[in-house]
Amino acid sequence: MTNSVEIDSESIVSTSRVGFIGLGNMGGRMARCVTSANERVLGFDTRTDGVRDAGAVVASSVGEVVQNSDIILLSLPESKIVESVVLGDDGILANARPGQILVDLSTSAPESTRRLHQQLHSKGVRFVDAGISGGAAAAESGTLALMVGGDPETIAEVTPTLEHFSKKIFHCGAVGSGHTAKLLNNFLNAISLSATAEVMVAARKAGLDLEVLLDVLNNSSGVNFATLNRFPRIIHGDYLEGGLTNSLMMKDVLAYVELVAGLGVASPNSAAPLASFGLAKQLGYSDRISNTVVDAIGDVSGNVRLHDAVTT
Repeated sequence: MTNSVEIDSESIVSTSRVGFIGLGNMGGRMARCVTSANERVLGFDTRTDGVRDAGAVVASSVGEVVQNSDIILLSLPESKIVESVVLGDDGILANARPGQILVDLSTSAPESTRRLHQQLHSKGVRFVDAGISGGAAAAESGTLALMVGGDPETIAEVTPTLEHFSKKIFHCGAVGSGHTAKLLNNFLNAISLSATAEVMVAARKAGLDLEVLLDVLNNSSGVNFATLNRFPRIIHGDYLEGGLTNSLMMKDVLAYVELVAGLGVASPNSAAPLASFGLAKQLGYSDRISNTVVDAIGDVSGNVRLHDAVTT
């Protein structure tokens, strides 16, 4: 991977037709940022309500999006679904034309990303992989951080569209490097969230004032994204619903383990988040936001909640 370079394209104006495939929790918010900037978006999702809620025009199929777009954005749960959308009978590859740009905003396996890039390249389609970070709140406000892979000219061309929902865009290298950086980041996110959840349950059982403890942590060496941004809300029963689920967090950690295994890197620290999010799945929190991992740990620690009113 090359050194990250922040993209600056203030002088470029987007005039491309934009298509969006996958308008769920994150995709819908990103698409809304694009339509709020007065860009027309043609969208496809299995839930048409999600397309309408984002202010996009409803397409009847993936093929319709591809046939009527210059830039196609994907926001899908995993590589297998991305592959089916790209390679399906009425998918992106079947309907693509030279010069189009496909941006995969999903958390995809880098090896799969590189394979798709080669297949799309044979039809003259340019590919950018763009890992996103910041969660639902940042997607809502258009302040995501993006880790992108691809050639600089293509990235510069698509940047005006990406800037509608991001505050920072970092060029991490060739195609696949954006998704690699995303998996590395997500692994650290999984560790900090699950470890902080355990600490907060212990603090609750020890009778500590949780607001005071968070103030201590945020001014000490234990500070992390979860202590700064998640738990000040969670301790009052606000789980910040709408973001990455426990099931998807587990999927991302497993993808990280596969990635580093392929690189020949030992991963002695992966067991803890796998155990934590695996526990959450087993206890019925699979489709809840990953912040509820604290409740799963609380369940097996004496039915502990960080707040007085249990939120379902």
